[in-house]
Formats: sequence, structure tokens, C-alpha cells
Amino acid sequence: MFTSLPNLLTLSRILAVPLVVVTFFLPVPVGPWAGFAIFALAAITDWLDGRLARAWKQQSELGRFLDPIADKLLVGAILFMLAALQRLSAPAIFPALIILSREILVSGLREYLAGLRIHVPVSRLAKWKTAIQMGAIAVLLIDGAGPAGIPVEAIGEALLWIAAALTLVTGYDYLVAGLVHMQEARTPETREHP
Repeated sequence: MFTSLPNLLTLSRILAVPLVVVTFFLPVPVGPWAGFAIFALAAITDWLDGRLARAWKQQSELGRFLDPIADKLLVGAILFMLAALQRLSAPAIFPALIILSREILVSGLREYLAGLRIHVPVSRLAKWKTAIQMGAIAVLLIDGAGPAGIPVEAIGEALLWIAAALTLVTGYDYLVAGLVHMQEARTPETREHP
């Protein structure tokens, strides 16, 4: 299953990370637009790989393992580069931190629940959060290379704040679901002596 198309699409998302990072060091307008194009293609693979895996019945443990890692590497690396190269305003660092913190929390929670053999499905709101987050990052990659008269940075940062708000809601939902399963997983002896 390693060479199935859905898994190859997921792997391509991981390979896109260093390519997008390199575009930060290319001159304007080539760098920003190349970064935007590579990131946009990678974001499309995020939507496409799962869809194809389900349609073609090629879901695999490798895909389930790699998909969230690919997403977090892509989003984390780009947000880090945007912040490090001061392509985010100071206030926009906060939604970036919220997004990254939630990703770490959910990853840890999913790993713990996987040990209990519990799968927490992705909610519809979480899918919207991902779409808005990917859109925000794509717009922010364009930076000063956008069309004149269009406030590209302001649009990207507004989308980032919306994604952060949805991140808080979906992160809370995952946490509550995880806590319920943690309570259920407690042994009778632990229940008597908290």
C-alpha cells in the first residue's frame, strides 16, 4: 500500500515542505508566487488523498499515520517561516500560536486514544477549520507580491484569526471527547481511589 496513489499524495505533501521553505529565499515576485503554487497543490492533496483512499478502498494504517503528520509539518513549517521572517504582523503571531498549540494537543490526544484503540473522527467543523487555515496560509505566502490595491496581508491575517477561532472550538471538542474516553478507560480500582 506504500505506493498507492493516496499514500503517494500524502508523501508529496511532506516533500513539499522543504520546497515551500526554499521559496522564502527567492526574489519577489517569483518566491511568493512559487510558494503559493506549491502550497496550494499540497493543500489540494490533503483533500484528495483521503477522498481517493475511501473511494478506491485503499485506506491503510500507513495513510492514517502519515496524513496528520504531513498536515502538521506543512502548516507548522510555513507558519514558523512566516513568523521568523516577519511576514506576519505582531498580533497575527497569536492565531499562529493557537493553531500550532491545538495541533500539538490533538496529536497527543490522538496518540493516547490510539493506545486505547479509540478513533476520534474528524468533525465537519474541523474540516472547515482546515480549509480556512490552508486558505489563510496560501494568501499569506503571496505577501507583497499580490495585485496592487488588494490588501493581501490583511485578508490572510483575517482568515488566520477565523481559523484560530475554529481551532479553539474544535480543539475543545476533541479534548472533551478525549476526556470522556479517558474516564471510561479508568480501571474500577482507580475509580474508587482517584
